[in-house]
Amino acid sequence: MKIAIIGYGKMGHLIESIAKERGHKIVSIIDADNTEDFNTPEFKSADVAIEFTTPGTAVANILASFAAKVPVVVGTTGWTGSLPDIKDMCDKGDGTLLWASNFSIGVNLFMAFNRYVAKVMNDFPEYTPSMTEIHHIHKLDHPSGTAITLADELVANVDRINCWEEPEPGKKMNPHALEIGHVREGEVPGTHIISWDSTVDTITLRHEAKNRVGFALGAVKAAEWLKGKKGFFTMADMLSDVTKTNGLFV
Repeated sequence: MKIAIIGYGKMGHLIESIAKERGHKIVSIIDADNTEDFNTPEFKSADVAIEFTTPGTAVANILASFAAKVPVVVGTTGWTGSLPDIKDMCDKGDGTLLWASNFSIGVNLFMAFNRYVAKVMNDFPEYTPSMTEIHHIHKLDHPSGTAITLADELVANVDRINCWEEPEPGKKMNPHALEIGHVREGEVPGTHIISWDSTVDTITLRHEAKNRVGFALGAVKAAEWLKGKKGFFTMADMLSDVTKTNGLFV
């Protein structure tokens, strides 16, 4: 299939390499210095575009892809305040998008485990959940998109928390909020830790990415799945379809 790449940083280069290894053709590469290429025949010929850029540019890139009638897989986080409007466009037939806060298969399994544990722990109020996410120093947004997804699932399944917050110096935490701490260090690809703490013990769920390959491979597989489809989709839709499971990833 023909793939366009939007964002040519480390992830963009890795996506290019994996896509070629899987037999795909890269027909267009768009970065900050050539955004006019959205209007070229090469970009418009793509079956799917894969977008990994920055929170401040993601929405413009999505809209440019829609205008060119190119479905787009989006891995950028930190822009989801605009997600309802983008989803509405897809529902109306004005674009096709697959968005995920994380394309790693392992992370999506971790999310499934998180939902299950949250439902169980809802009946054990002596345990208080908290979360820490660790990423490389180049990551601009915090909490990470993955952490927000995990947090939203905890809030939905645990009655004693009703929101999430990042701790701030001098500010008292809401006693019903899930605390999310963030660390930015080195070139860490991504680590997410969920702890359930009581006065007698601590239960911990942890996912630690060893490199970015899992993210890039998942994005390319998502593009392969998205080809020919119309509408708004998530990684859960793709994994549920591919694995023929109902309810595990949703």
